[in-house]
This record gives sequence, structure tokens and C-alpha cells, in this order.
Amino acid sequence: MVQLTVRKIGNSLGVILPAEATAALKVGEGDQLFLTESPDGLRITPFDPAFEKQMRVAAKGMHKYRNALRELAK
Repeated sequence: MVQLTVRKIGNSLGVILPAEATAALKVGEGDQLFLTESPDGLRITPFDPAFEKQMRVAAKGMHKYRNALRELAK
């Protein structure tokens, strides 16, 4: 368990992530992180939940029209 301290950064509040956390998230300076609610609390992730939803919809459409897409790819 890592304890983080909330600090004033400009006009905002923020936390500094330790090197182990940024390595586990595979993020660096300038990367975006997303804070989402989950049943067990809050979750920090480098993956955009809206993009994940769009990809699920796209995969469903590609599966439904796979024969037409296969013909178009020829």
C-alpha cells in the first residue's frame, strides 16, 4: 500500500505518483489518466472508458457484417 498526499499545484489539487505506480500503469509525463468509479471505489487507468465502449460497438458491427467486409477487402 502506498500513501499519497494531496498537494496544491497551481490553482488545483494533485497527487504525485511514485515511480513504481507509473511503471505499472506504463505512463510517463504528458500521458492522460482516467479516474472512473467502480463498485469497490475509484480506479485510475490509462485506458479511456469511452473508447473501450466504442470498440465494443465496432466489434459487434464487424462481426455482424463480416461477410460483407470480407468481400469489400478483396
